[in-house]
Amino acid sequence: MRLFVRILAEVCLILVAARFLSAAQQPSVSSGNSSLAATSTQKDVEAYLRNLYALGPAVKVAVGPLKQSPVEGILETDIDVVIEGNKQTVKFYVSKDGKYLLRGELSDMTKDPLAENLARIHMSDAPALGDAKAPVTIVEYSDFECPVCRGLHDALRGLLPSYAGKVRVIFKDFPIEQIHPWARTAALAGRCAFQQKPNAFWKLYDLIYDNQEIISAANAWTKMTEYAAQAGLDSEAFKGCMAGPEAAAAVNASRANGEKLEVNSTPTVFVNGRRLVGADSHLIQQYIDYELAKTNSRNSADKK
Repeated sequence: MRLFVRILAEVCLILVAARFLSAAQQPSVSSGNSSLAATSTQKDVEAYLRNLYALGPAVKVAVGPLKQSPVEGILETDIDVVIEGNKQTVKFYVSKDGKYLLRGELSDMTKDPLAENLARIHMSDAPALGDAKAPVTIVEYSDFECPVCRGLHDALRGLLPSYAGKVRVIFKDFPIEQIHPWARTAALAGRCAFQQKPNAFWKLYDLIYDNQEIISAANAWTKMTEYAAQAGLDSEAFKGCMAGPEAAAAVNASRANGEKLEVNSTPTVFVNGRRLVGADSHLIQQYIDYELAKTNSRNSADKK
């Protein structure tokens, strides 16, 4: 699974000719034979990927329905790969003749992709740190048990003091429960802190990441209640919230929002809508500085 995910993550665009296919073998998807062709092509795509990445029978590979993409002659499909309960979903593109398979992103240059990303992020119900009028907004989809997410936490802690009043951070829950057994408990704790006292969320945020190595599935509930008390929260109300449906629904909604943005690993960060996967502090700083330079340029132009 890791090899498959790593290959897909590192390669922006793979164009591979499916050697066992040919135009004669695969009719184009048309109104008369779309169902038959799609079913046949889905099987061929699965067989090709299994052979390419040596995915044995223990690995579940599900090729979704083929749909028309924004580009004429190219179909798109979502492919689920599941190993030991760990699921990864990736988008592939297939030529209508079933001959070519592409992995990457289609970019419509007539649209602003950053604005589209921002429009899909639900920010009103999420913990926010910083000036609401700040010119740069960083949205992080994170998992409290994820080691790289802790790296992002540490990177932001080092960067933000240099950008006082210029950067706002918004936290979105994206617990990956298949590999992180206490991530959801921590997500519930963060959500309950936010619901009781919004500013207390960030105290809990720091406490969880700073103590990540001593938290386990066995002690997560106890640790969360300890950290809630340190954050100045009402313990009984906090416990009731942790066990109630409201916080769970909020965490689920946050994760669903991330999935609509095709978030499938943590941390995934959006800097004014520009996507970044991981915790590269230099790249985050580059994005922030770029956005601030754009803002300064616009402001200078407006004064003329």
